[in-house]
Amino acid sequence: MAAPLVEVIGLRKAFGRHRVLKGIDLSIETGTSVVLFGPNGAGKTTFLRILSTLSRPTSGTVRVAGVDIKNNPEGIRQYLGLVTHAPLLYGDLSAQENLSFYARLYGIDDPERRIHELLERVGLLHRRRDLVRTFSRGMVQRMAIARALLHNPPILLLDEPDTGLDPQAAEMMTDFLREIGGSDRTVLMTTHHLERGLELADRVMILQGGRIVFDKPSGLLSYEELRPTYDEYVGKGVAVA
Repeated sequence: MAAPLVEVIGLRKAFGRHRVLKGIDLSIETGTSVVLFGPNGAGKTTFLRILSTLSRPTSGTVRVAGVDIKNNPEGIRQYLGLVTHAPLLYGDLSAQENLSFYARLYGIDDPERRIHELLERVGLLHRRRDLVRTFSRGMVQRMAIARALLHNPPILLLDEPDTGLDPQAAEMMTDFLREIGGSDRTVLMTTHHLERGLELADRVMILQGGRIVFDKPSGLLSYEELRPTYDEYVGKGVAVA
């Protein structure tokens, strides 16, 4: 039996006396889309920062493609594409120039072809010469995903990619994320939007108080079941769409 693409065992993270993650165990198979729900302060962003090698765990083990992230964080990064609250784009560079810069960092072969392909895929080819600071929030998010996909990583980590988007832009983002998922790419996404997240997930998790308190295949769960389940674990009155 093949090893899971992502394996987490006893993961804990503390900042001084404040314990953020309190023992997470999970495994994610290749090609699975996992959506992680939870209130602010539950530890979602901290968890993704550890998976992306931007933060080190206090204790526990995290393996990506069988490699422990503590032993070879630089080697792990080739497997990862990351979209965070900060788009990691330069506002005074054009869309083309931003992706060309990252293509050089990744050492991508035939960067012009790859950049053209990605800008077309995110619907921004016609804006390739425009400065990113002139883009809407939704366009910037699509650019951030294009940046994360440049090196064609098998794992895509998305930290609330729909935050701050108007309903139309959020729907476009959902359609795009559905398109880029698939059998060869593993996606782990955090979001506050229960219905939208359920649409994109193969597997649904709830993180609360630094622990995964719920984990279920999305095919066995409707929104009408997920909403009260979320309330049960997180508490009614917590703002979530």
